[in-house]
Amino acid sequence: MEITTLGIDLAKSVFQVHGVDAEGRTVLKKKLRRNAVIEFLQGLPHCLVGMEACVTAHYWAREIAALGHDVRLIPPAYVKPYVKRQKNDAADAEAICEAVTRPNMRFVPVKTPEQQGVMVMHRTRELLIRQRTMMLNALRSHLAEFGIIAAKGPQNLKQLIADLRAGDHADLPEIARTTLLGFADQLEALKAEIRAIDRQLLAWFRENEVCQRLSTIPGVGVITATAMVATVPDPNAFASGRQFAAFLGLVPRQNSSGGKDRLGRISKMGDGYLRRLLVNGATSVIRRIGQDTSLTGIWVRKLLERKPARVVTVAIANKTARIVWAVLLRGDVYRRPAMG
Repeated sequence: MEITTLGIDLAKSVFQVHGVDAEGRTVLKKKLRRNAVIEFLQGLPHCLVGMEACVTAHYWAREIAALGHDVRLIPPAYVKPYVKRQKNDAADAEAICEAVTRPNMRFVPVKTPEQQGVMVMHRTRELLIRQRTMMLNALRSHLAEFGIIAAKGPQNLKQLIADLRAGDHADLPEIARTTLLGFADQLEALKAEIRAIDRQLLAWFRENEVCQRLSTIPGVGVITATAMVATVPDPNAFASGRQFAAFLGLVPRQNSSGGKDRLGRISKMGDGYLRRLLVNGATSVIRRIGQDTSLTGIWVRKLLERKPARVVTVAIANKTARIVWAVLLRGDVYRRPAMG
């Protein structure tokens, strides 16, 4: 029997493969070592290959697509309903093989190596920022044990570090001073690494025309624009701007039944990093809203009269997500709505 559809359950070393023919009959169940996957697929006629969109999925999608197969990545949450009874590699591969043939299934666009590289910079930047925050908090806590309190803000802590280097606070034990200054040296190193990544992202932003178009949207800067372009390679994967906002978890969670619509808080599903960037950008929009005389500015000010500021920032982030999708899809720049 000729294999028409193949489901592959990815892993570190041992991959599980499940194949069916044109009539849906199972014709293949096989385990493959990592180094034997490409050789095995080279010997198969061109077919539909499904995989979960996990850590190594984009690499394997590019490698398998180069052999002529039609490769599609499925969000793991959409595969789970097709798993029968117990969860194991064979059941997962069979579920993937079933899910990839569904006509209404949603797929994840395959990223290029360059897009993955940009996301590596973003994730590294996020990690370094978290480490810097942890070290700042630790430094404040250790100093507080000796009655040394710094005002809020990194700049005030920077001045306190300078005082420690100058020998101030003589009652501080020397062994503690030496340790805390080691903390300070590591903070400077983290700051330098973050700045280096920011320069790399800025350089990529300036070379990418799509990023520059996204930056015309209020609340979207270099970080948000580069993250959007690297994460969303194909806007056609979403049927509408609302679906894109739902992908980012910026729409209300529904619990509707019997014809009654019940909407709750935002779902917070999907990509949390992009959602956070959009909400932060919306916060900056609110801070400058007093100077905005456009229809959007009027809309935001009316919202602020009725809703808390944090609720309004999420509403703005939702609107921004829809605009981002439209700009990506149409290949145009953002234009503020004119007064009627």
